[in-house]
Amino acid sequence: MVNISTVNWLFVCGLSFCLGGIAVLSFMPLGSDCVCPLSNPLSRLTGGGGGGGGLAVQKQPLAEKLKEPHDHGASVHKMALLVPFRDRFEELLQFVPHMTTFLRRQGVAHHIFVLNQVDRFRFNRASLINVGFQFASDVYDYIAMHDVDLLPLNDDLRYEYPSSLGPLHIAGPKLHPKYHYDNFVGGILLVRREHFQQMNGMSNQYWGWGLEDDEFFVRIRDAGLQVTRPQNIKTGTNDTFSHIHNRHHRKRDTQKCFNQKEMTRKRDHKTGLDNVKYKILKVHEMVVDQVPVTILNILLDCDVNKTPWCDCSGTAAAASAVQT
Repeated sequence: MVNISTVNWLFVCGLSFCLGGIAVLSFMPLGSDCVCPLSNPLSRLTGGGGGGGGLAVQKQPLAEKLKEPHDHGASVHKMALLVPFRDRFEELLQFVPHMTTFLRRQGVAHHIFVLNQVDRFRFNRASLINVGFQFASDVYDYIAMHDVDLLPLNDDLRYEYPSSLGPLHIAGPKLHPKYHYDNFVGGILLVRREHFQQMNGMSNQYWGWGLEDDEFFVRIRDAGLQVTRPQNIKTGTNDTFSHIHNRHHRKRDTQKCFNQKEMTRKRDHKTGLDNVKYKILKVHEMVVDQVPVTILNILLDCDVNKTPWCDCSGTAAAASAVQT
């Protein structure tokens, strides 16, 4: 006859084996067949639901990993710092500690999201911001669309919750080291969650460098909102920001091909936050100089029939099939 204690021991061993298997599976990398748009895994920390979703997230391990970096206590407002990114590692290593120190001095509850484009198409800053917003907006009630190579130096540049008037442009034309035209809203722009949704985010048509911010300015205007900027700033274009971009080392992708020049000079009424096509291949929770950072590996999709300029080489169909 089998001793009852032996049966209990076998049961405990079997249960431990099963739980161990579940734990291992929960930390395996996400496959490239992940279906997006995703239900935001951060919402599980606040009890938010969010419909749909194709990414199976193990609740307990994820909550344990995200509790500290995304737990901002009793803060009234929380800012998602969205950083569109590709191959700018040296700049990121400067950006993370600088911005963290800068924002902590202001008491801004925030978290840095690096939106890492891993497909083979041309860089699409606006689409990455749309993806980052979808990922973080259940927890964070405003975003900062932030270039990785633009570091604020003046503490009077307050990264505060934007007013009801509209977006708060930190890097205004009287302060930015390079761009000085009145309608410029690039570099660093803070937007309320509801305003970004009201404008349907940013256009997805801007592959390569430039002009997506100009189109977004028109969206702001069409939504009946207005851009506000910091007042009474004593510094100017030479000492308000540190612009750490090396134009000789990292050349801008300014090439125009197919009918890109014609199409990107128009207001885009067809694409935006509600139809950005992408997959998130992996979510990394990393630490840079003791600062927790979330890195999203994002695979953007391009409809070559609508925006063939996503790959000026003409091989976009092949690029879209790549598994990263």
